[in-house]
Amino acid sequence: MQEAELHDLSDDADYAASQQEGSASMMRCYSSKLSTSSETEGAEIVYLKDNVAIHPTQYASERISGRLKLIKQGSTLFMTWIHYKGQSMNAKLSEKDRNLYTIRAVPFADVRSIRRHTPALGWQYIIVVLSSGLALPPLYFYNGGVREFLTTIKQHVFLVRSVEDTNVFLLNDFQNPLQRTLSSLELPRAVSIPSMPSTPVLARESTSHENQERTDVGVSDVSASIPQYNGRRRQKFHDPARDISIQVLEKFSFVTKFARETTSQLFRESHSNGFRPLERRKSNQSDVYSHKPSDDAEGVAVQSPVAPDPVEFDKLSLVWGKPRQPPLGLEEWATFLDSEGRVVDSKALRKRIFYGGIEHKLRKEVWAILLGYHTYESTYAERKHQRSIKKIEYETIKSQWQSISPAQAKRFTKFRERKGLIEKDVVRTDKSLSFYDGDDNPNVNLLRDILLTYSFYNFDLGYCQGMSDLLSPILFVMEDESESFWCFVALMECLGPNFNRDQSGLHSQLFALSKLVELLDNPLHNYFKQNDCLNYFFCFRWTLIQFKRELEYEKTMRLCEVLWTHYLSEHIHLYVSVAILKRYRGKIIGEQMDFDTLLRFINELSGRIDLDATLRDAEALCICAGEKGADCIPPGTPPSLPVDNGLLYSQQDEVL
Repeated sequence: MQEAELHDLSDDADYAASQQEGSASMMRCYSSKLSTSSETEGAEIVYLKDNVAIHPTQYASERISGRLKLIKQGSTLFMTWIHYKGQSMNAKLSEKDRNLYTIRAVPFADVRSIRRHTPALGWQYIIVVLSSGLALPPLYFYNGGVREFLTTIKQHVFLVRSVEDTNVFLLNDFQNPLQRTLSSLELPRAVSIPSMPSTPVLARESTSHENQERTDVGVSDVSASIPQYNGRRRQKFHDPARDISIQVLEKFSFVTKFARETTSQLFRESHSNGFRPLERRKSNQSDVYSHKPSDDAEGVAVQSPVAPDPVEFDKLSLVWGKPRQPPLGLEEWATFLDSEGRVVDSKALRKRIFYGGIEHKLRKEVWAILLGYHTYESTYAERKHQRSIKKIEYETIKSQWQSISPAQAKRFTKFRERKGLIEKDVVRTDKSLSFYDGDDNPNVNLLRDILLTYSFYNFDLGYCQGMSDLLSPILFVMEDESESFWCFVALMECLGPNFNRDQSGLHSQLFALSKLVELLDNPLHNYFKQNDCLNYFFCFRWTLIQFKRELEYEKTMRLCEVLWTHYLSEHIHLYVSVAILKRYRGKIIGEQMDFDTLLRFINELSGRIDLDATLRDAEALCICAGEKGADCIPPGTPPSLPVDNGLLYSQQDEVL
């Protein structure tokens, strides 16, 4: 085991960079930078390490082990990682699925930083962040070798340790602070869209200057450059706030073809262990997913037969998607309760809410039950008693950070950094609402206090940007600090893996989404495959914060309560994603959208989604998919709870 990590921030910037990448390789485009006349001509292996692993999920038992190499060709140093062929340790992942994670020929000229992690318990791992702002999946060194890895790199390229974080090593870029911050990519509200199609970032002047105040080395430490876009010169940006950032994820909507090329391997199959030139992409169709049904009934990537004809399926959607109903009101709500306040039929209640939502004045009472703060079996008296007990418990946790003196805070780096991130995020959360608008707004202060308290309640996960988006509607509805906190705690029990350091929760959802599209809309799936769009990064924001920024606020609350019912499926949000993509399939294919155009188009849907029609379609899709749809979703995929014990996000460093 290794020495304790000095800067083990669960909400540090390297996590945000890793969020962008998912758990798979995206290095196909780099393979063309090696000699195309001979795969090994003039190449020298200067470092080789076996038993270096990638973790597709939060479970250590599901790791994919392989061989890491540093290869010198001419004056260029490359890094590759290729999994062991025929590896039998992980029965849930087929050979084809493991091929998705191959890292091929990454030149260090395109690497911006390497972050080393040495947890007190577990194995050392590194995260390599590219100058584009993208990151490779974490690489775990089960037999050691991180020091030798860094030493070898230093022998061939200019590598220096960051003065701000001793676990970060910088390469290639030592320019002055950059013009643009990642926070400039944050959408100020759900309906904001870029004003110019060719604009690579979405300006947010109100925060860009503020966020340039500090320099960091993670996500975006990575003061990364956005490559050429429509013939324009690269521009630099820098995220000084170590945000687990929506800003970073939104950057995907404006990256260029460089980003498309570097991410195109996420859901591609690579059949050889050698270096493969880029020119093979179009000629060798075996490099992409096969659509044959899988023989692995237990596999994560369960393949399904060809979906029904899309035209026929569209007709079925109109029949199966039931009309939306009026929201649940007070009188009808009373019919679901017995004389002492217990919910008599929880399934019937969840079904009713799924089809109609809840009247706003009733939400406070019902949301607490939907989220699990109160049980369906609790009585009025029991709920009242629980509120008083939980209020005391909340104040106890809150007092832990409130009692930290300035002198203590100077010696408590993690607290200072989390507090700084939270304070910057809450003042720009849902500013379009009067509930959160204005200077010194007490509700904004409540957001801050709840999130700080949560960072002490769940210290391992801490605070990650995006959490304020999830908390905002809860506080808006509950209008009580303690109750909002405990409802948020209950929600994070399900959605916490979305913010895992290893990104496993998001990866499993995007993977499941790709399989559902293949099952339910094969023509669209084939189009994505042909255009290198199988990574589904354009759905990242949808998945991370469950469409929070895609809808008007009232519709956001309506969708929240629909998703929380878990009626028909825990993963109805994935079917919502399929429904939106399917609805715009004709436009996507008809306009021959490439990766960049698709990303921009998806972002521009913000504020324009017909929620009722989408929910009807999602219901029909879920019914049509049936058990085959459920088989497409790996066990433990959020918002499902993990399928085994001891490996929650709060324990990942100790296990891995």
